[in-house]
Amino acid sequence: MSYKTKLKSIKNFVFDVDGVFTDGSITVDINGNELRQFSTRDGIAVKLATDLGYNICVISGGNNEGVRKRLNRLGVKEVFLGVDNKKMIYNEFLDKHNLNNSETVFMGDDLPDITILQVCGLSSCPNDACPEVRSIVEYISIKNGGMGCVRDIIEQTLKAQGKWKLKETSKNI
Repeated sequence: MSYKTKLKSIKNFVFDVDGVFTDGSITVDINGNELRQFSTRDGIAVKLATDLGYNICVISGGNNEGVRKRLNRLGVKEVFLGVDNKKMIYNEFLDKHNLNNSETVFMGDDLPDITILQVCGLSSCPNDACPEVRSIVEYISIKNGGMGCVRDIIEQTLKAQGKWKLKETSKNI
């Protein structure tokens, strides 16, 4: 089955952070604080998807509370940071909310993401993901990590389901 066909049944999005929401680089200030840069275009798509009732989960090996705050502002309630076993958290997320694996897309970019990419309903990655990830996923975004790949997979899903529409809002995301 083609990835475009699978998009029609997607109800859940699960994402890694570093290399997906970000370009994978980390800026460290003089006090050791780690800073990451996010795309506002990804944020608009995430906010739209959460407003439409899609389940969104983020699982990251990184442990930056600023990441949680950013994602929470976009409506993402399930944010798991400092994770060593991503597949275990992925399975717990699905079980906790009684979600179907076949209705779930996961986007990851590097070796720790492979265990989920091998089992999720639709596997995807940014264009600049590592070769081991690129070789096993069903969809490789035309966008790099931190440069709109999150929006790409969300936008394609919502368009396939007839839900990608302009919306009036006064909220600044």
